[in-house]
Amino acid sequence: MKHKCIKLIAVTLLISIVCAVPVLAEPSFYTYNYDYWLVEVPSPDAYRVSSYILGENMECGAFKDPQGLYIRGDLLYICDSGNNRIVVVKALENAKYEVSEIIEGVTIEGEFSPLNYPMDVFVTPENDIYVADTRNGRVLRLDAQRNFVSAINKPEDETFTETAEFLPFKLVVDVAGRVFLQAQNVNKGFMEFDINGDFIGYMGANRVNPSALELIWRALSTRAQRAQQDLFIPTEYSNLAVDEEGFIYATNTSNYADSVRRLNAMGNDILIRNGIEAPMGDLAVGTAAGISGNSKFIDVTALENDCYACFDRTRGRIFVYDFQGNLLYAFAGLGNREGYFTMPTALDHMGMSLFALDSRTGAVTRMDLTDYGKLVNDALLEYKKGHYDNSSELWEQVLKRNGNYDLAYIGIGRAALRQNDYKKAMEYFKLKRNSAQYGKAFQLYRKEWMETNLWWILVIAAVLIATPALYRRIKRVWKEVQES
Repeated sequence: MKHKCIKLIAVTLLISIVCAVPVLAEPSFYTYNYDYWLVEVPSPDAYRVSSYILGENMECGAFKDPQGLYIRGDLLYICDSGNNRIVVVKALENAKYEVSEIIEGVTIEGEFSPLNYPMDVFVTPENDIYVADTRNGRVLRLDAQRNFVSAINKPEDETFTETAEFLPFKLVVDVAGRVFLQAQNVNKGFMEFDINGDFIGYMGANRVNPSALELIWRALSTRAQRAQQDLFIPTEYSNLAVDEEGFIYATNTSNYADSVRRLNAMGNDILIRNGIEAPMGDLAVGTAAGISGNSKFIDVTALENDCYACFDRTRGRIFVYDFQGNLLYAFAGLGNREGYFTMPTALDHMGMSLFALDSRTGAVTRMDLTDYGKLVNDALLEYKKGHYDNSSELWEQVLKRNGNYDLAYIGIGRAALRQNDYKKAMEYFKLKRNSAQYGKAFQLYRKEWMETNLWWILVIAAVLIATPALYRRIKRVWKEVQES
């Protein structure tokens, strides 16, 4: 009995000690990448949630079905669509926020005209505001003092019949003052308007990629059958953003192989796709939690370092790609836990911080880089600056934290290639089966080797050529000596 009491006391003390030990594990939400075999590989978190922006925590009241988000400087412009207003929120220090302004409408010719379900907003460097006032069928332009400047209404175009509604829902403005917008049920590309609001035409229509079976079936069909078949109609874009160079990033939810594009002024796609696969979100999809289907990007934001982040509605994930189209990391998901979303709607950035809008919860989630995420971004930045030694050192630090990160091996290989260390580049490219870069490094290594060793190759060749003649000469002389 005495021994049992001693054991009971010992167990009780042990439990007390364990319970008293603080939990040292840092909060985390699932972050991953893909390897050469397209297998999902977990990685350290590149971003962590730092704060939430909720209307009920400020003087404006709860957001209702917000649909748009734009950030300029330290101001967040939130399209509080269900409340028919634009709420401007100022980011303060220590992850605090305050309402700076609320725009509920505009005065036009002395009469107040309220907003009706605004779905997007864009702010120019001069602080002019463009609002996609969707259910009013117009795009409003306000100056810095919020005075009415002009409006874009339904254009005279064959796309819009007398009964067809003009419902603009996403827009950007370039440095020349041209407005590019996506309207509902318009699949000819982005509608383009000049600085005066006059309709110019369409830009960057989505490509149509019918399957081989569809093409064969259509070729074998009769004229009557072809007339009854669905036309190969381009899909609508889901969102757009403009980068610092004036190029337009565009997303669509219907074309998985062309989920994000980068359009120049002519509407041509110039996005670089040098990764394992084209930027398209998840490369291996299943039916976990009852969710099936490919990723569907509903927004994109172009970061200052030429990387870009895409927001996936299917699984609530954020995918960040570098300027070559390599997936840096993917994270977040659908759910009610920290860093997850229930209805992904919009994505933007402030510096390297990401802000994600959830229309169902009415919350804006702010995510900041972790130390690991900073290392990855710094390594990319140093490489772009031409500081290849620094870039290689940073990638080495990344590998210490994540030995399964293929891009770190490739990054070291690219830095070595730029430093003319072709043998090292070949080793790192071979490790991660990057055949294209390995071939380039091997070609340069072979050229360098030939240039370095050409002199003795020529000497050996000359000796080999001269040896038979010399041998015959020696043999003849020897024979003459023997006969004399």
